[in-house]
Amino acid sequence: MQVFFRSLVESDTILIWAREGALALLIFGLFWALSRFLRYFCTKWLPRIARITKTELDDRIVLRITPPVELLTITAGLYFAVRSLPIHDRAQLVLAGMVFIVNALIFANISYRVADEFLTWYANRVEERTGTKVGTQVFPLIRKVFTIFLVCAVLIVVLKHFGYDVLSLLTALGLGSLAIGLAAKDTLANMISGFTLMIDRPFRIGDRIQLASGKTGDVVDIGLRSTRIKTVDNTLLIIPNSELCNSTVLNMACPDMRSQGRISLGVAYGSDVEKVKSILLEIALENPEVLKEPSPEAFFLSFGDSSLNMVLVFWVRDYTKIIPVTDQLNLLLMTEFTKNEVQIPYPTRKVLLEREG
Repeated sequence: MQVFFRSLVESDTILIWAREGALALLIFGLFWALSRFLRYFCTKWLPRIARITKTELDDRIVLRITPPVELLTITAGLYFAVRSLPIHDRAQLVLAGMVFIVNALIFANISYRVADEFLTWYANRVEERTGTKVGTQVFPLIRKVFTIFLVCAVLIVVLKHFGYDVLSLLTALGLGSLAIGLAAKDTLANMISGFTLMIDRPFRIGDRIQLASGKTGDVVDIGLRSTRIKTVDNTLLIIPNSELCNSTVLNMACPDMRSQGRISLGVAYGSDVEKVKSILLEIALENPEVLKEPSPEAFFLSFGDSSLNMVLVFWVRDYTKIIPVTDQLNLLLMTEFTKNEVQIPYPTRKVLLEREG
């Protein structure tokens, strides 16, 4: 009798295993078939739909996420198949947990690929619009920050799945972030200011800028913590980004490379002012570096103590040519004034001595 009941129990167990195993295989087979359908849909139909749009972003995203989406579908089917197997609860928890971790990692990989394609596309657009290398300056850091966020998110989801208290972990992370923020507030301020400079683009690498202190130089590099400027006397000036964001900066290369030059001089009283103005304009127009539009202009500004004060205003195509062009014009003006007997007076004083009677 005992043998009979034992055989019945064993037969029932075999039937249960057979039924549950068949169900698990059916679930896995359905998800495998779904993965093949998704692969066909992503490789045949989605590219046709994506070609309707003007941008290539969706095409590249579809191309990159197709393999992991197919793999995620298969591992999801494996997870549900394992959950349906009639095995010991602990063994099922371990196996299903391992598959769940794999699913979470694959999903994080899909999210990273989508974000990476979007950042690459956006960086290329910004570089085309501004002519700067933002993709090599800002976006690598954004990728790292997003990767850290994905790792933390996967860790929290996995711990939550296994029944761990996530709230205590989030509290610890919050307190740690607060402590780090307080300890590195100056560094964080410079980093945030660096992001602001790279996105707002008040100046670009290669532009010549003048700081509020009066120093002038060419921007060599815009980093996350500081900006490097090569001054006109060939020294490297390193300025924290927070100071640049909170001060007035004159960009000599914006909106274009053109720059204005001025030559101020005085001629003797009694000189023909109109003739002097014509000489100034003639000398300026003969110089090939001086722009014809806007055209140079000469003005009689004021009556000085010992001279009539004049000024020549001209424009050059490149701000780096201001000093050489000014030198050339000054030399030619001296020669032309001497030829036309135009005197540049020296300051004179008359001292009257009175004798006591």
